This record gives sequence, C-alpha cells and structure tokens, in this order.
Amino acid sequence: MRIGVFCSGGDAPGMNACLRSVVRSALSAGHEVVGIRRGYQGLLDEDSYVNPDGKPLMTLRSVSGISRYGGTMLHTSRSDEFRTEAGQKKAAAILCKHGIDALIPIGGDGTFRGAVALAQHWDGRIIGCPGTIDNDLIGTDFTIGFATAVQTAVEAVDKLRDTAESHERMFLVEVMGRHSGYIALHTALAAGAEVACIPETQTDVHRILDQLKILKARGKHSIMVIVAEGDEEGGAEKLNQDLCAIGCPFPTRVVILGHLQRGGSPVTGDRILSTRLGDFAVRSILGGRTGAMAGEFRGELLLTPFPETYSAHKAVPPELVALLETMAE
Repeated sequence: MRIGVFCSGGDAPGMNACLRSVVRSALSAGHEVVGIRRGYQGLLDEDSYVNPDGKPLMTLRSVSGISRYGGTMLHTSRSDEFRTEAGQKKAAAILCKHGIDALIPIGGDGTFRGAVALAQHWDGRIIGCPGTIDNDLIGTDFTIGFATAVQTAVEAVDKLRDTAESHERMFLVEVMGRHSGYIALHTALAAGAEVACIPETQTDVHRILDQLKILKARGKHSIMVIVAEGDEEGGAEKLNQDLCAIGCPFPTRVVILGHLQRGGSPVTGDRILSTRLGDFAVRSILGGRTGAMAGEFRGELLLTPFPETYSAHKAVPPELVALLETMAE
C-alpha cells in the first residue's frame, strides 16, 4: 500500500513528530509513504517530498530527529482551489495517477472538511490526525500542539508578571482562540492569572471592574488578564479600552502573543500524543478504516467520524472556569 501524508492549515508543534510516527509505522509494516508538501495545494501542484535518491518516497532517514522541531518539514498552506469541486476532482485524479491508496492529513477542522469533500470523488482510505493548537476538535481530549502553545503562553505570562509587579500594572494578554477558550483558560490557570475572558462565557466589563477593585483593596499590586482573541468583547485591545473608560484601578498594558504560540520545540506531551496518533492512524488504515480522525480520549485511542469532530462546539470544562474564579480570589 502507498500512503500519502501531509499537513494542512495552521502549523502546530508536534506535527513533525506525527509525520515521523506515520512514516516509521508504515515502513515497518512494509508499506510506502509519499510526503505531500504544502497540504491540499501541494497535492494539486503534485509537490511531493523527494528523498536523496531522487524518489518521491519518504524513508526512515527522512524523519530522523525531527520530533524536537516545531512547524512541519513538509510545510503547510491553505488552498482556495481545493475548496472548489473542480479542485477536489483534480486532487482525486492526481492521487490515482500516483498510485496513492490512502491519506493521512494532519490538521484541524478545515483539513477534515476537506477530507470529507475529497472522499466524494476518491475511494481511497482517509484517517486524519488532529494537528491544531486550538484544541477545538471533538473526539480527542487534546489536539497536537495544544500543550506546547499553552506552555509558550504561560512562559510569556510569567515574564510579564515580573514587569507587572515592578510597575504595579495590569497586563491584558491576548492568546489565540477565535472560537475556543481552551488556550486562554489553561494559560490563566497555569500562570495564576486573575481573569480569563473566553468565547464560551459572557464577558461583563463592569463585573471585571468590581473584581479588580476588590483585588486592589486586598493589596494586589499586579493583575494578569488572559483574553482569547475570539472573546465576544472584542479582544484584549477592546477590553482594555472599555475597562479604562469606566475607571480601571490599575495602569494597563496590552500584549498580543499572536503566532508566537504556534512555534517552538514541542513539549513531551505533544511528542508522545503525536507519536501515538500517527501510529494509530496507520494501523487504522491498514485495518480497513476510513473517514475518521484518530484521537485519544481518557487514555484510550479511538476513531471519530470526520463530520462529528467539527459538528458542534467543544465546550470548555465548567469546573475549570469555576476553579479559576476560586483561585483568583
């Protein structure tokens, strides 16, 4: 069997570890792996990884030592052409042309929507791996890259706390999460922040102001507010403006971490998760499975049909929201 693998959409730390796992698991079982560069667009462009022997096949040595690196050695992109039916039919024809029997796309909900569309025109097997820092896919406790993104954000907040204490300021730190508050909530808990503003809960500016006044009266000299970029109040800049307009008791600064959260060497948890899921994806394909995402739920590996992974919003645990409120008192 010839298995194609690619990364699509936003990059996430741990994608390389997942690629390594896919390649080594498939080769150990006697199968071939084609590394497709730049996601769906690379598939349309017939842009494949070429090994030192000049062949469009990945070898054991192709993935040596890559687990410790962030990003993806195959590169990634988004493709407008693939979103069209004509593009999807073209991709199917290219897969047949190159004798590819199965695909393992590594990415998020957009990647899996693309896999569902492709399956309408191609009868090969497709098993995906959840590579996205947002942790917004149903069917897995955590996605590849989430743990590292949170670690990166926590390290940044820890550093900001030093200068916040020195100047007795409040920092509003914006983290990624257009539709999900997982990064913001986990960062706030791990970094000891006083407030987290996420899409899943209503952001009440006046309630936050009252909380800040209470904290200042208790002798707090610095405050950390973690804001998901998709918070309905409008992000850290807008929240800062609204708080200052009604009398924020602390001088404020805004820091937007942005794409900093996507980079860096993946933490141990992401490397292990990536390795388990890559291997599981290969074994699932060899077992005849298709149309699903490989995930880990409560320590067990399982497959979730692609449409179910993005069919509804993945809610943040309410007990964590309550815990943050308790810790911030």
